[in-house]
Amino acid sequence: MSCLHKRPKRTKSQELAFQEQMKKVALENGKRLGLEGDPDLQFLLVGGELVKVRSNTWKKIRFFKLQEDCKTFWHESQKLFRRNQTFSIDDIDSVRKGRQSEGLNKHTEPSAEQQCFAIIFKGRKKNLDLMATSEEEAKQWVNGLEKIINNMRNLSRQQKSEHWIINCMRKADKNDDNQMTLKELKHFLRQINVEVDDTYAEEIFRTCDKSNSGSLEGSEIKHFYDLLTHREEVDVIYEQYAETEGQMSARDLLNFLLNEQREQASMEDALKLIEKYEMDGTAKQKKRLTKDGFLMYLHQEDGSILNPAHKQVYQDMHQPLNHYYISSSHNTYLMEDQLKGPSSTEAYIKALMKSCRCVELDCWDGANGEPVIYHGYTLTSKVLFRDVIKAIKDYAFKTSDYPVILSLENHCTVDQQKLMAHHLIAILGDALVTKPLGNVMPANFPSPEDLKGKFLIKGKRLNKLNAAFNNSSTIEEDTVSEEDEAADVKENGQKAKPKKSKIKLAKALSDIVIYCKSVHFNGFEHAKENQDFYEMSSFKESKAFNLAETSATAYIHHNMDKLSRIYPAGSRTDSSNYSPVPMWNVGCQIVALNFQTPSKEMHINQGRFLPNAVCGYILKPEFQRSLSSQFDPNTLTNGPWLKRKTFHVMVISAQQLPKLNKDKHKSIVDPLVRVELCGVPADNASKETHYIENNGFNPMWNEKFQFDVHVPELTMVRFVVEDYDSTSQNDLVGQYCLPLTSVQDGRKDRLKLHKVLKWRNNSLGPDANKSFTKHTPFYQLMNFHLIRVADVLQ
Repeated sequence: MSCLHKRPKRTKSQELAFQEQMKKVALENGKRLGLEGDPDLQFLLVGGELVKVRSNTWKKIRFFKLQEDCKTFWHESQKLFRRNQTFSIDDIDSVRKGRQSEGLNKHTEPSAEQQCFAIIFKGRKKNLDLMATSEEEAKQWVNGLEKIINNMRNLSRQQKSEHWIINCMRKADKNDDNQMTLKELKHFLRQINVEVDDTYAEEIFRTCDKSNSGSLEGSEIKHFYDLLTHREEVDVIYEQYAETEGQMSARDLLNFLLNEQREQASMEDALKLIEKYEMDGTAKQKKRLTKDGFLMYLHQEDGSILNPAHKQVYQDMHQPLNHYYISSSHNTYLMEDQLKGPSSTEAYIKALMKSCRCVELDCWDGANGEPVIYHGYTLTSKVLFRDVIKAIKDYAFKTSDYPVILSLENHCTVDQQKLMAHHLIAILGDALVTKPLGNVMPANFPSPEDLKGKFLIKGKRLNKLNAAFNNSSTIEEDTVSEEDEAADVKENGQKAKPKKSKIKLAKALSDIVIYCKSVHFNGFEHAKENQDFYEMSSFKESKAFNLAETSATAYIHHNMDKLSRIYPAGSRTDSSNYSPVPMWNVGCQIVALNFQTPSKEMHINQGRFLPNAVCGYILKPEFQRSLSSQFDPNTLTNGPWLKRKTFHVMVISAQQLPKLNKDKHKSIVDPLVRVELCGVPADNASKETHYIENNGFNPMWNEKFQFDVHVPELTMVRFVVEDYDSTSQNDLVGQYCLPLTSVQDGRKDRLKLHKVLKWRNNSLGPDANKSFTKHTPFYQLMNFHLIRVADVLQ
């Protein structure tokens, strides 16, 4: 939503009054952000000139300024129809000091290091590469931006809501008189994503216009705000438990925590929540929680659907590496599609910052003897191999300490392979694993814990791993079969191709392949008899899916002592993705997806790796690790995997859904909610609510769903909000995905209207009489909120 509108011409005195009013607005918003009087905030509000850098020759001076809402940045543009451009603080992923973006590194001099900074946006929006006139100014820009970003992210949901609504009101106040006419009120309602008929708009206007003046001001606007943000569904639960003079005492809150949230809570926990969330000093002194404090608590992480115990590293990280699902990227260098999209170090940074732990490098001979990375036989741009390794070194362990696998697709000549090995060793240093851990030949993989802060190279190797101990090989190069995916790329690019491609491999590159030696797959029996644990195969999706369908148990056993990597078919020229779920069902660890392509498949992938501190490693279920297991996801039999549950969901309401087309005057969403379960074939299911016309601000559904789940340890839950369209495909508004086993749960055998989620344990076998009901606490889906959807659109 643009913060700018055409302002009427003002006299000099009116303009002075207007500017004074804008200062007050900025002051109020600065207070709300906890930055009242902050010099860096004041610097941004005044604004200044920066050099915008796009190339060696395109460097233009542009004026940048933070708007009075303290959330929107304005900058001038020379484009004919876009003289003024804005972006929201919410759109920013991070701010990098110095020449830490690909553009600044290429197009500015090292001497300008301290004057440079880059604004990195979420999604595919291009970075903003900027240069200040001095080091001091650059520091102020970066400090100010980081303060606003951090403080904005730390606001409670209620504070964010208030901040947003109040600023929308100001934008609707076209003549800046701090009053709201009926016409302005209708404009405001459209801005906040709700369409009402004139009769209803006039009714609420009359209700609030106590002075009968024909406009709302002061306390009347406050009354309108209270009506607008009133949450009937929250009143129901608060009034049930607020048994102490209309407020929640610590005892009342504890009853709520025990009976509704099913938490193992104590009186001390209740008192801590009151201290943390109650804003009213008198209520806090009496150890009570008002409705506002209760709402504040519900909007924070304490009420999240994700089990708080799973937000940290809670799994055993000392198992062999192949016992984990590993977050993995395909064609990591690409920012867009694999036919003509740009290759960039930024793509590696984005993937690594999402805790991706296996990245792909397609290596080809480059000019001046320097190897490059790009998608061969296509029009994708090239990026230097050494620049990629530098970027990986800098960003690999920012969000996770666990090992990163560099999957090499090697198309280079021997000389450039030697240079690749040199760059890997020189840049990665001691972090690169160049020999097995320990002093004897290993019999299985080290653990993620053993490999913290380390890089593993996946690629071809000239000999067996035991050669690393006797160092007897003197061969400097030899011929090996080409990597499976490399051969597929060649097949797609060249019509005539030998049946089995061969390449010459340099010993220097071969020797740093330790735990991830690439070998061709010749069947499960052959692998069992001939492959060592460290010899792994890559499978094109079509082959992998066929094996998962026809030989699921054999595939699972193969993955109990070896690694498998799955990659998308070369025919996916738009860089679309396959579903990772069937591959996880058969225990495949490195299920590589195109991270640059937003899709349902990537949402599910992000959900799979959401728990365990988003570290990029998730321990597989025990029945995918035990050699005695006969689990087959396609034909379910009795076994430790079969833990039948009934999963109950009640979709209650949503708040402040984002508009999909902010430029259109009438772009109100017609939202519906779909709940999807993805797991073994027997558990795949989807159910959705009815759609609500013209209300993205506070739609209410109150619909119940029930799902039968057979293998909960492999089940993913995805909540989707869409804008209904009768004539075309629905548009995605937002989504949230997590494993069913990470849904916060408790115990109670009843379901009330205000309950949101619960799942019933109907375990078969001798313990069936001990079954109990698990359900997620009252507010947890409401905290997803279906209001949280706007936060996950990245």
